[in-house]
Amino acid sequence: MPQPCNVVVLLSGTGSNLQALIDSTGDGGNPARIAAVIANRSNAYGLQRARQAGIATQVLEHADFADRDAFDQALMQAIDSFAPQLVVLAGFMRILTPAFVRHYHGRLLNIHPSLLPRHKGLHTHQRALQAGDAEHGCTVHFVTEELDGGPLVVQAVVPVQSQDTAASLAQRVHTQEHHVYPLAVRWFAEGRLRLGDSGPLLDGNPLPATGYLINSKETPCAAP
Repeated sequence: MPQPCNVVVLLSGTGSNLQALIDSTGDGGNPARIAAVIANRSNAYGLQRARQAGIATQVLEHADFADRDAFDQALMQAIDSFAPQLVVLAGFMRILTPAFVRHYHGRLLNIHPSLLPRHKGLHTHQRALQAGDAEHGCTVHFVTEELDGGPLVVQAVVPVQSQDTAASLAQRVHTQEHHVYPLAVRWFAEGRLRLGDSGPLLDGNPLPATGYLINSKETPCAAP
């Protein structure tokens, strides 16, 4: 079995993706270990989820710092005190500085609620409906200095239904997020996923530009 892989999770809100990660690490064969959860809001419900699971927590209120650089420097110190191999953004509502992103190059993952590169930024479900998209979904990607622009690891595709609202579409996308984020984290923890010079590699093989594609009708656990 691979050595344990320490993971630090950053969040700002309810932490539903954190809960999916916590649940997945309960599998005895999963080497990912959530060492800490750090939030930039003291009232983030994700902190309670972490405490209930016996995971260390820390709060850094961004409003307490003079600027973004000062906050990110303090955040890096807090993260590095847990010596993680991987940092996971799980609804962390902050734009990170280039220095922060470079510091964690190749070991910083994010999940975005669209099929990147479509619909970067906010309000993705409503924008997908307004665009008349036949498919929507979510994307796990390595974080780079380009907002929502890093190399793609895995995408889950969700068909858009004629009666969909932004809320109903979001619900189905969230279900897929809770499958594919733990999958990508486990790949990394097992040493199967890494960021090479030319892009992400899974088991030493280059991933396509779309990342590994999962149709929502498939069982994500069946992914390699």
